[in-house]
Amino acid sequence: MNIFLISGEFPPMVGGMGGYTKELAKALAKFGHQVSVLTSVLGRDGGEGFRLYPRVSKWDFSSWKAILTLIKEIEPQILHLQYQAAAYGMHPAMNLLPWRLRLMRPLLFVTFHDLRVPYLFPKAGPIRRGAIAALAKGCDGVIVTNVQDEAEAGGYGLEPYLIPIGSNISPRLPPGYDREEWRARWGVKEEIMLSYFGLLHESKGVETLFRALARLLEGGERVKLLMVGGKTGASDPTTIDYAHRMEALWRELGLADQLLWTGYVDDEEVSANLLASDICVLPYKDGASLRRGSLMAALAHGLPIISTWPETEIRELVEGQNIALVPPEDVGALAGKIQELAASEGLRHRLGEGAKRLSGAFSWDRIAEETVALYSSFAGLQ
Repeated sequence: MNIFLISGEFPPMVGGMGGYTKELAKALAKFGHQVSVLTSVLGRDGGEGFRLYPRVSKWDFSSWKAILTLIKEIEPQILHLQYQAAAYGMHPAMNLLPWRLRLMRPLLFVTFHDLRVPYLFPKAGPIRRGAIAALAKGCDGVIVTNVQDEAEAGGYGLEPYLIPIGSNISPRLPPGYDREEWRARWGVKEEIMLSYFGLLHESKGVETLFRALARLLEGGERVKLLMVGGKTGASDPTTIDYAHRMEALWRELGLADQLLWTGYVDDEEVSANLLASDICVLPYKDGASLRRGSLMAALAHGLPIISTWPETEIRELVEGQNIALVPPEDVGALAGKIQELAASEGLRHRLGEGAKRLSGAFSWDRIAEETVALYSSFAGLQ
């Protein structure tokens, strides 16, 4: 099958959608499909069985030319747009793409990585929702990655297909990795080492985590927090303002000695840092969700995870078996749950084992197989 993927971001650009697109492209190519990816001029990490075309300098209406040109070059059977509004500069060009291609295009699919609406102009809320609907209704098939977005899509009159994401970071350690030596690099000896993974974003609940850490330290707990990864993303400028506010907060709370930052590091170092930690803490304001690449990475690494109760029930996440859950934005509850896990190695082991088992349901091979099955169902393609 000849498959053409479009993504507004791609490694080494920092952002979950780019990592997802790379892993999906690799998995599709592994099964013998011809895969091409069109992305920003900043994307460079191609190879591994697929062709990368970093041709778009700006995702506005001018990007249509690059899409049309590549369609003529490679003559794909499938065009699959990966969509997140921020990755396209909150511009509606991608929302209107199906209508631009209506007279000449292959089968068209879209994966919504979230349903945030694009910014058009102030007080344009209904029009922004219409832009999402225009994209979805112009496609042959619509994919969402989690039950929350599946439920929200119903508000657009859609019946999407649910195909989850996998972890963009596979467990892979640097040569000669020694966990105790790695912890010692961060000055961790007898302390409980917490980890947080992902960009700093308003929805991530980082302020709740920082305040919980301060409360634990005030209570005499021996604990440090390792912030794994870069602070800001390539596509969403709001992360910059939030990062500045969080930097001011940790200084205000006096966390300089207990709060550690890795900065942006390669995948092996991400794995090394995550596996060096005792507990991964991901206190999302909007609740745990399987659309969160940071949560999927923590599951794949078999970490004991503390997160927040989902807004919509997620049957795969079972409190006390593969995850520990607290209410969002509840500093006391989060601090208490960290204390509970810190005091029980057995509980940490049980949660970590459960997380590792659950991650098997989200392998990239399985995601690629489900995606191809969806493509094929529309045209009987083999």
